[in-house]
Amino acid sequence: MTTQQIIDLEAKYIVPTYRRPPFVLDRGDGVYLYDTEGKAYLDFVSGIAVNALGYGDTELLDTLQSQSQKLWHVSNLYHTMPHVQLARSLCENSFADRVFFCNSGGESVEAALKFARKWARETHGEGKTEFVAFSGSFHGRTMGALAVTAREKYQAPFAPLMPGARFAPFNDADAAVEAITPATCAVIVEPVQGEGGVHEAGAEFLRALRQRCDEQGALLIFDEVQCGLGRTGTLWAHEPSGVTPDIMTLAKPLGGGLPIGATLVTEAVAQAIQPGDHGSTFAAGPLACAVAHALFERVRKPAFLAHVREVGSYLGARLRALAAESPVVTEVRGRGLIWGLELTVPANDIVAAGFEAGLLTVPAGEKVLRLVPPLVIEKEHVDELIARLGPILIETGET
Repeated sequence: MTTQQIIDLEAKYIVPTYRRPPFVLDRGDGVYLYDTEGKAYLDFVSGIAVNALGYGDTELLDTLQSQSQKLWHVSNLYHTMPHVQLARSLCENSFADRVFFCNSGGESVEAALKFARKWARETHGEGKTEFVAFSGSFHGRTMGALAVTAREKYQAPFAPLMPGARFAPFNDADAAVEAITPATCAVIVEPVQGEGGVHEAGAEFLRALRQRCDEQGALLIFDEVQCGLGRTGTLWAHEPSGVTPDIMTLAKPLGGGLPIGATLVTEAVAQAIQPGDHGSTFAAGPLACAVAHALFERVRKPAFLAHVREVGSYLGARLRALAAESPVVTEVRGRGLIWGLELTVPANDIVAAGFEAGLLTVPAGEKVLRLVPPLVIEKEHVDELIARLGPILIETGET
């Protein structure tokens, strides 16, 4: 089929939940994607922070092929080795004692909310059911996750949502302390907000959340679906704060492109959950777990994380220099390989101009351009980014 035939068929048969650009991606290699016309695109989206190792990674391909010849799916009715290996690695390299596997970030948040409610009921009795979330948050589009997502335009069409969610200003410790009450069962926060515009939670803010949760007998949930697993240059985005959660949600990069999510919990939370309380037919599938284990063992290595920090620092410096030349960039924010450029113009305009220049970027709100490339990019790819993005930002400021 031609590019236009594919686009026409999508318009006819696919529920219109996305606005897509007028090209069709066909294959990937390294940190580049290619459309059906053969045009190459430098990828600074990586499937929305998913493809941590880029495209065509030989180790992931070998793992996928090897496991595909053994088992794809048997459901959670039976023991399999890959999900146990992955669970052990995740727990041994985090605060967690146990893991629940699912299929996406939204599902991992749903599990976290359910576990928190069950833990609160088991530990404190009835009535401790409220959640506290924060302005700018994004935790998913399922009904529970959406209830703790501070986006009116996402919430309003589907109201009423799950009751019991309240919001406080992000990075405002005093307001958070006031919002967390004896009725609070859990607080959920992103250590680095992705969809909300690439804003970091301050260490003092996270420490205040931890202290207040302990005082009120509430759980602290870190949503690291987008910012976790090496994206910020440390294995977990919350590490620099010195604060540990009771629950952590993971997904996007975990499967290297295959759908998988995980909800990590302490033993105290796990003990509140009994067989039948939660489940998923496709979760912990041997194919996804085998690939995820291979990816995690790569990403957690100190040398890999040091590479992310080195290239991320270089990217930050180049972006700040670029911002000094462009009047449309008012702020540069980020850490590791997650960066946001605050703009005076709509971010979608810059994204669209990037398509023409063979560059993929993504908005994070109306006027923030987000850069979340594969974690394996090199400095030469940063230079290529600046060479393509720079003229767009400078010329936009001159029009």
